[in-house]
Amino acid sequence: MARARTIPTDHKPLAGLPVRMVTVGRGAEQVAVHIGGVLGPGRVPVICIAGYNRNMADYSDFVRLGGLAMIEANPIVLVDLKGRGRSSDRPRLTGYSSLADADDLTEVARALAIERAIFVGQGYGGQVLMALAAAQPSLIAGTVLIDAGPVSDSRGLVRLRGTLDDLTGVRGEASLKPMLRRMLAADYPGMPEAALDGLAYRSHFVDRRGRLQPLFDPVLIKLLEPFDLDDVLVAQWPLFDALSAAPLMMMRTQLTQQLRRETFEEMMKRRRDAEAFVIEQQGSPALLDNADDVQPIADFVKRVMGPRKAAA
Repeated sequence: MARARTIPTDHKPLAGLPVRMVTVGRGAEQVAVHIGGVLGPGRVPVICIAGYNRNMADYSDFVRLGGLAMIEANPIVLVDLKGRGRSSDRPRLTGYSSLADADDLTEVARALAIERAIFVGQGYGGQVLMALAAAQPSLIAGTVLIDAGPVSDSRGLVRLRGTLDDLTGVRGEASLKPMLRRMLAADYPGMPEAALDGLAYRSHFVDRRGRLQPLFDPVLIKLLEPFDLDDVLVAQWPLFDALSAAPLMMMRTQLTQQLRRETFEEMMKRRRDAEAFVIEQQGSPALLDNADDVQPIADFVKRVMGPRKAAA
């Protein structure tokens, strides 16, 4: 049986993102899906996947801005991977992998009668999309990778592990808020404190006892334990190359520690047909909270659609 996490039904970052639960895998395991717009024949949705321990709240502004910028034929679908947000946890630690998550995305698409989609993946979510491209290339009409590539930066993995460890069990909002703001300020310089608070509570909430609790399966932290700062991870270029069957856009936040600049540059060399952008003055996750950052994705979607957008 999958473990159950309790998430407040009124948690503000998720309140505007109602979900339907799709049974995927074993009977008790479900994936949370938010649908912005109307799915149907002839419509190619934009399916968004968040980073390693994150959830669909990272796309809340994208739903608003993207819905205005993109054509009606492209509803926006947000998916929480298992163990994240409002989706079920996997029953075993060993069940977590990008391959398993890619299989789940295939099942979600089948359940929603989606034959093809344009996918957006941040960080680990982008790695899941590479695995999906290798397994189900016909499902992918186009891909947007944000801070995602064939190899993660070990520095970012170690930092993430340290941050999540430091936050475990911290009690009292008076202590929490300054701590969370300090952790986030380096990735989002100049961001107002209230906005930093909102970002912090996309991945955590404060329970009735005043303790900070994760909006993800805590065992995900254990999977980060083997990594050290000086590790050189093996690049999975064959998985990146699997994306070659469809148009590709690559984005990197200027301050990210998830994707090294040299890896990003090598990705651009390998896919000279792909569009590439840098999001200024942000780290991971990309906020996608302004038209300058969302419009390139909307334009990419329209180009992928081609003549079909006129018919829509």
